[in-house]
Amino acid sequence: MGIVREIAKKSREASYFLANTDSDLKNKVLKDVSDMLIDKSDEIINANCIDCREAEKEGISGSFLDRLKLDRKRIEDISKSIQDVIGLNDPVGEVIFGYKLPNGLTLNNVRVPFGVIGIIYEARPNVTVDCAVLCLKAGSAVILRGSSHAMKSNTKLVEIMKKALIMNEFPEELIQIIPTSLREDAEEMMKLREYIDVLIPRGGKGLIESVVNNSQLPVIETGIGNCHIYIDNKSDLSIEKVIDIVINAKTQRPSVCNAAEKLLIHVESAEKLLPVILKALENKNVKLKGCERTKKIYPAVEIAGESDWYEEYLDLIMAVKVVDSLQDAVSHINKYGSHHSETIITSDYENARYFTSRVDSSAVYVNASTRFTDGGQFGMGAEIGISTQKMHWRGPMGLRQLTTNKFIIYGDGQIRQ
Repeated sequence: MGIVREIAKKSREASYFLANTDSDLKNKVLKDVSDMLIDKSDEIINANCIDCREAEKEGISGSFLDRLKLDRKRIEDISKSIQDVIGLNDPVGEVIFGYKLPNGLTLNNVRVPFGVIGIIYEARPNVTVDCAVLCLKAGSAVILRGSSHAMKSNTKLVEIMKKALIMNEFPEELIQIIPTSLREDAEEMMKLREYIDVLIPRGGKGLIESVVNNSQLPVIETGIGNCHIYIDNKSDLSIEKVIDIVINAKTQRPSVCNAAEKLLIHVESAEKLLPVILKALENKNVKLKGCERTKKIYPAVEIAGESDWYEEYLDLIMAVKVVDSLQDAVSHINKYGSHHSETIITSDYENARYFTSRVDSSAVYVNASTRFTDGGQFGMGAEIGISTQKMHWRGPMGLRQLTTNKFIIYGDGQIRQ
């Protein structure tokens, strides 16, 4: 039996233990994980430094390094996010709906664990903990397959979490990591229908498309973030507030999926607002690309190609387009966007309603930064990713979204006529 199949088999066996485990016991494990991450932070940082040094030797980008790096502050944030999950109600066993049928049968639909969840992801070690913690509280075993660039960081984090499981007499196989980054192992993972219930890819476009196209398992697609800001011609927000929204959405953390990649502006607002906004972006070291009309207004921009409008830069780069109408802005977003997060800056109620109802994305904002699309920011605790598909769930995949459902029916001898 191959190593991946053996891991998956053990995960399936361990999942039966967790499916009916009391919430207080799960929370005790999570509390120990949270504490141990702080206690072992030096070990985690040392392992992460090795990963970062190796990645730098390969000449990876600054935005990639940002996603890979762990420091004490980020470890503290991860630990705190676990505390947030502990404070959330356990969804397992929650009655979604129920009623009594005319024949006397009592029907309840309840939340139950998936069983075994597989995660394939890229170089973000925080994902290792977020996914393990959420799956554990949602009652499922988890199999993690991370990037080669984060192998030492991920291995150390899993080692710490396994110790917390063992301390509490939980099967250590509830949290497992594929110990290689071989493509063949990922491909095998995508075929193990008898052991893995659902697969969740987290990463760039190439990774997500590969999993969606090749997996024989059900896939929850956490998509890329080609996010847009549209500045309407009917807005009485101060230029300072508009700039604050754009700057925050683009530069606060450009390497994440909810950072804005595109700026659209109504032609009637472009001449007045674009020079000030684009200058503010340049002052934040943002490289600007744009359409022909944008370049006429602000000659410093580089002309954007057709592929730019589809691109998730994950970097200090932004493409800018002048549009003729709100309808054109919505059409552009629906054509080129990734169904993640979009915002309109407007003071017109009808325009806001048109935008929020016509834009086909998982999160749509009015007068706010796209950076809020996040499980923690939405009050859901840590998230496993942002789902951009339409089946099962859209938006942040938090604790409740990591369960499925079961019908439980009580009778007293009914038979079907």
